[in-house]
Amino acid sequence: MEYQRVETIKNEGHLVHTEVSTRHVSRYSLFTKRIFDILFAVIGLLVLLLPMLVIGLLIKTTSRGPVLFKQTRYGLNSQPFTLLKFRSMRVNAPQKSNKEFGTKSMAYYITPLGNFLRKSSLDELPQLFNIFKGEMSFIGPRPMAMTDADVIKMRKSVGADKVRPGITGLAQVHGRNSISDEEKVSYDVLYASDCCLKRDLSIFLRSIVVVLKREGISRR
Repeated sequence: MEYQRVETIKNEGHLVHTEVSTRHVSRYSLFTKRIFDILFAVIGLLVLLLPMLVIGLLIKTTSRGPVLFKQTRYGLNSQPFTLLKFRSMRVNAPQKSNKEFGTKSMAYYITPLGNFLRKSSLDELPQLFNIFKGEMSFIGPRPMAMTDADVIKMRKSVGADKVRPGITGLAQVHGRNSISDEEKVSYDVLYASDCCLKRDLSIFLRSIVVVLKREGISRR
């Protein structure tokens, strides 16, 4: 399996990408990483089961609607799957991308617990089930909904969809929702072109820092 590999460079403060070579998907990306995902997803579900039940109970008692938010997202090879999150928006919130929400409208639709869940990334915990099922990985490009169709198309055109999407990824540790769609795709394809254990560990550790410092959440 081959895809384009790109490098990212700085050009007047913006990320641009240039094709440099093609490369086979690594054995780590295809096999070893999946074993790690299954192992740590099972451990995570066992350890976090009680906290997840508590969060679910709090959501149910503080806002009307289901505990889980389910949405079609596009992942490996741009194939659709149902992503799970703890619901952080009111049930009547419009279906649109984060960048289309203004500050006032976001405040109107967010649930009493929603801000905390989003800023702490605890809303992502149900995705452990997506990881266990093989639809996602812990590390990888964030899966996009059809409201971000431009990003989905760009990823597919440069081969950034050749790895499983993740709970966190290279774009998330470089700005999360505060960077442009083009920058996100540049980081996504850079990750897909060189997916390895060392990079995954680096992204994981940097993600912890990003969550603790609450960086790049202006559009969430």
